[in-house]
Amino acid sequence: MKNLFILCFLTLTFAANGQEIPLNKYGLAVVQDTLQYQAMIKYDPDQELVRVTGIPIDVRYATDSNFTGKALYPYAAVYVRRPVYEELVRLQQWLAPMGLSVKIFDGYRPYRVTEKMWEVVPDERYAANPRKGSGHNRGAAVDLTFIYTKTGKELDMGTPYDEFSEKAHHGSDNISAEAAGNRRLIFDLMMAYGFVPLESEWWHYALKGASKFPLMDIPFEHLR
Repeated sequence: MKNLFILCFLTLTFAANGQEIPLNKYGLAVVQDTLQYQAMIKYDPDQELVRVTGIPIDVRYATDSNFTGKALYPYAAVYVRRPVYEELVRLQQWLAPMGLSVKIFDGYRPYRVTEKMWEVVPDERYAANPRKGSGHNRGAAVDLTFIYTKTGKELDMGTPYDEFSEKAHHGSDNISAEAAGNRRLIFDLMMAYGFVPLESEWWHYALKGASKFPLMDIPFEHLR
């Protein structure tokens, strides 16, 4: 219901200014204008895309070392909606006494980047279909792993991040017992902190109720 109020608010606000929230070629409402985004935050602070600090990041999409072979982001940063960030901070605090830390690979992903990824991997197990959009486009999904705080070494998860194979699926039995246990640790903790997994990617989790956040195509440069 709250999401409906936000959309109504935006519609009225921008209609008054002679503007409309555009639908893309697939009929999806995608926020592309910075003024629209700022109006959303004014109405609901939870809509803010917060830059992650205090948690290690490894944003390979800001380099050419990713499955597309091209840099997709102009600089290395992770943005997520405020409630997502708050839960990640809580999780990080819980892990600290164990000598562990979250490491984030990706968070908010502008819709235009999803379109580019789909051109390379048009497979809904491993890339979001632009006809539907993604939890990443909503700023409500994160790709992550756990690391040892002292060394920065990643826990063994059975496959690297962004390996698009059945070994990366949560249900895979083609990994070591250690990797299976580490995946279960992430799975249980992320569920406990309000996130739900994507079955085909051990690293991908979205906040429950992610659909309340609209799809976004605000460039990183406008969030800095």
